[in-house]
Amino acid sequence: MVVEDYLTVVVRAAMDAGAAALEVYERDFEVEEKSDHSPLTLADRRAHEIISSCLADTRIPVLSEEGRDISYNERSTWQTLWIVDPLDGTKEFVKKNGEFTINIALVSDEKPVLGVVFVPVKDLLYFAGADIGAFVTEGKKIANLKDPLSEELVSASVQLPLTDLRARPYTVMGSRSHATSEVENFVEEKRRELGDVDFISAGSSLKFCLVAEGRADVYPRFGPTMEWDTAAGQAVVESAGGAVLEYETGLPLRYNKQNLANPWFIVCRELKR
Repeated sequence: MVVEDYLTVVVRAAMDAGAAALEVYERDFEVEEKSDHSPLTLADRRAHEIISSCLADTRIPVLSEEGRDISYNERSTWQTLWIVDPLDGTKEFVKKNGEFTINIALVSDEKPVLGVVFVPVKDLLYFAGADIGAFVTEGKKIANLKDPLSEELVSASVQLPLTDLRARPYTVMGSRSHATSEVENFVEEKRRELGDVDFISAGSSLKFCLVAEGRADVYPRFGPTMEWDTAAGQAVVESAGGAVLEYETGLPLRYNKQNLANPWFIVCRELKR
């Protein structure tokens, strides 16, 4: 599989879905409640429709939050699939703090090999692939490129991790809407170990991207997440030289499992060998 062959279509899908989400975000909208009591908006639905349409031509099956009921008997035959969260961070969307993302990942043999995370309000596009590296750019820089090649996308972007960051204390990344006592204990343990430790929070898969940039060293997630919450962010982090590891085993998160829930995990800026 040549991952680069899919990069353009995924970037366009994420940006088009982000534009549709912004149209809803910038006006009054209704909020419904899903079966798990999480919020759902018109933006979730529109983004899902756009991404599904864009990915249809790839003839690769799609697993998304909106299609979570596909049976494992069917999914288990998928060696390669898209894992999509049309709008990650709906709670942040409803709060209108701008920290929601569009997540699209290509998974092969249980591993994310291509990932795109688009932050519509900030107009930031993160993309990464196993043979490409990890990059960030402003959406406006590539919006007018018609069917850009991967080389053009790369040339309009900055490689991750960033190299011009100021010196800072060891920094722990946390969830803005899902704080837990376990994370608080993790931070306190790091402070006992290292002394000066900062803690910053953000919503959605933006947390993965900030670790990939090098603005944070670690993001412990000791709470429930699903595969579509993490697949694209994991691709970005791993392609930037980091890791997304199960807390108990130290092994990378796997995808298209029978149970789509993730175990607790830790996102590390650097893969320790």
